[in-house]
Amino acid sequence: MECQKEKNLLRCNCTYEPCPKKGICCECIKYHLSMRQLPACCFPASAEKTYDRSFEHFAKLVNEGKI
Repeated sequence: MECQKEKNLLRCNCTYEPCPKKGICCECIKYHLSMRQLPACCFPASAEKTYDRSFEHFAKLVNEGKI
């Protein structure tokens, strides 16, 4: 399967500018899961900007009805 980086970048809401994984979703997901996190695309913009991508933060947002 060929990576569609340019197409993926159109939907990527990651605000961490020096990230080398932007648009390469398979690498991004693999990295974040290994850190017990979810990638930026799982979070609303206001939560993504905090850079807290932990499972716990995601669960809190779900419980608060923000996701």
